[in-house]
Amino acid sequence: MRTSLPVELVLELPFATEGLPGVGGQLRASPEDFVVEEIPLYQPQGEGQHLYVNLTKVGLTSREVQKGLAQLFGVRPRDVGLAGMKDKHARTTQTFSLNLGYMADSVLEEAPARIQAALPVTVNWVQRHRNKLKRGHLLGNRFRIRIRGLALPVDQALERAQAIVQAIRERGLPNYYGPQRLGRQGDNVRRGRGLLRGEWRTRDRWLRQFLLVSYQSYLCNRYLARRLEEGLFDRILAGDVAKKHDTGGLFDVEDPEAEQPRYQRQEISFTAPMYGRKMRPAQDEAAALEARVLEEAGVRLEELVQAGVSGTRRLGRILAPDLSVAPLEDGLEVTFSLPKGAFATTVLREIMKVGYAELAHAPSGGEDD
Repeated sequence: MRTSLPVELVLELPFATEGLPGVGGQLRASPEDFVVEEIPLYQPQGEGQHLYVNLTKVGLTSREVQKGLAQLFGVRPRDVGLAGMKDKHARTTQTFSLNLGYMADSVLEEAPARIQAALPVTVNWVQRHRNKLKRGHLLGNRFRIRIRGLALPVDQALERAQAIVQAIRERGLPNYYGPQRLGRQGDNVRRGRGLLRGEWRTRDRWLRQFLLVSYQSYLCNRYLARRLEEGLFDRILAGDVAKKHDTGGLFDVEDPEAEQPRYQRQEISFTAPMYGRKMRPAQDEAAALEARVLEEAGVRLEELVQAGVSGTRRLGRILAPDLSVAPLEDGLEVTFSLPKGAFATTVLREIMKVGYAELAHAPSGGEDD
């Protein structure tokens, strides 16, 4: 067990639009103020043993719907698939799959009424498909979110918000993890670090993994913050592991000057480290920055590996070309789409210019219930 003092956590993150004042305000006056709709990776083919159910829910977690569908159709919860977790305190539309075998047409026809009689949801459509819906089987999510309780009149807030929207469209944003992943006061991060340091233990394997991933996500945020603070967000670095936005392919950057025009055209972006055993390492200048983030956090990559943290690369820059804002009588309505795994609060905090604590109670709009 270590005896050295832990490094202080830094939860607040720099803004990509630091010079532009925000509108303040509050989120989630009601679930109808936070609307999320999945963007599917593919459409059901109309044949197969899996029943795809697209539904809209309010006041239920995705896990609660998953268990309810399993009980209703007499299958195991693990036989009910879903592409991503959606928040309880929002109006969310997503698809579930149930392995029912080669069902009769009557099962398909009766399913909407049967589901709506058993669960407080609205069924939008049902269809057959050949495979189970699995985590990650989506392109992203589409959002319509209302900001109320503005810090200034609506017309002035709209002007501020439009300037921020334009800057985000041109530059993109760091793909920060939201406070929903890290915990309201960073509690998940502290406990995850405690597990690494041998200062805290749990026999709950799921909780252990979740807390370690929370700390891993915190380290990723620190990398993104460093990149922004040091003026490295708007350019590609030698040794970056870059990602192609059209195909998702990864490649190592050997000639940053040659790749910079593609970065500016938003064809590629750098990826950020999710430190762990399977993480593809960066090289050269990018690797030095990744190592410095770990050093500042007082943790070694070997500790994460020994703790069983898998590791991967995370898209470092999120683009929101369809981001727009419109006035309401008592606030603003913001609409945009994000790739899977990105948090809506990352966009909203830039427009509102509020801190970590103010966003901790907001729906994630991403992957965490």
